[in-house]
Amino acid sequence: MAAVAMFSACKPKTFLPRPTIPLVENVASDTSGLAAIVARAGNAGADGSVAIIGEPADCITLARLFQYTDVRDNIDGRAVRDSLPDFAGERLDIILDSWNAPYRHFQDPDSLREATVRGALFAWDSTCRKSTTDAAVKLLKPRAKILVFSSPLSASFGLFDVDTLQQLCGGRSKVFTPVRTTIEDALENGAANIAVWASRDIRESNAYESVFGEMQASGSITGITPESALDIRTSFRSLLRQYKATDKSLDALILSEYGVDTKPLLSEIALIRGAGTEEDLAFSKMLSDGFVIIEPGASLADAVFSYMRKDNLFTHNIARPAIRYYETAESAEGEPSIVEVGAYYVQQAYVQDFN
Repeated sequence: MAAVAMFSACKPKTFLPRPTIPLVENVASDTSGLAAIVARAGNAGADGSVAIIGEPADCITLARLFQYTDVRDNIDGRAVRDSLPDFAGERLDIILDSWNAPYRHFQDPDSLREATVRGALFAWDSTCRKSTTDAAVKLLKPRAKILVFSSPLSASFGLFDVDTLQQLCGGRSKVFTPVRTTIEDALENGAANIAVWASRDIRESNAYESVFGEMQASGSITGITPESALDIRTSFRSLLRQYKATDKSLDALILSEYGVDTKPLLSEIALIRGAGTEEDLAFSKMLSDGFVIIEPGASLADAVFSYMRKDNLFTHNIARPAIRYYETAESAEGEPSIVEVGAYYVQQAYVQDFN
């Protein structure tokens, strides 16, 4: 790390619109190399990796999606399949934040903000430390060219700090969150009034509402947690009943969870459009003609693909996307760290729990 410390000149500190967390200030003034890592963020070019950071189940779901999705032509970007994965030749760094998960248990928002910043540092660093009984072993790792934070909670707790850190040190890494990409998709579809199918912790964080306000969008956005039900169709109707109380039309529904099968929802909408009951008729009038359902995984994948194509960040290698898994842990010195883990470990430790 000493070799990179001489490049750690940060920009002069400027007035910040609101306080950041101490970790950001500490990194920005660091002379051991962390500031240099941030300063180089965004400079990896096509050789860098795409880092997906967050709770294990969400990250693994996104890893599968990025690995296998094929909805774009890799040559001209058209929305047609070409039998080649959209992220062919790319390297995916999957950072499973098992040490901090589940995020909904955080009582102190600053702790989640710190976890988000550390996730960015882990993704940017070209080395990570794996604790052993003898010493810390350095593992070479591609430096990320793009950060994807899988949790909507990161939009409320941490993205401001990651952005502030880059401003202080000169980093320019592109950061994606499901909150912003799904809202942008809804607005591009002409939506004004938007509902978010959210768990209680996400709804109470006001993550979507705050980003919607930052975008200075017209219309409204409403987070709703439907009543528990045995099937998704019943939960969907519960959501519509709650939204109907707003007396607004509904142009788009954003799903905050990954991997939701939307086919039953689309089938239920077709029944509602048939206006077989008084409730169906009321719902049909509430749903706009262009009503859309937006799933976060597909939204993120498409946003990252479009950005990489625009900025010529693809490797252009004809190969399956390569995946490296990392897991957050506590080092022998008691500091947060990440260790590289194998796909078999991930399968045994996590996948069986949510397949």
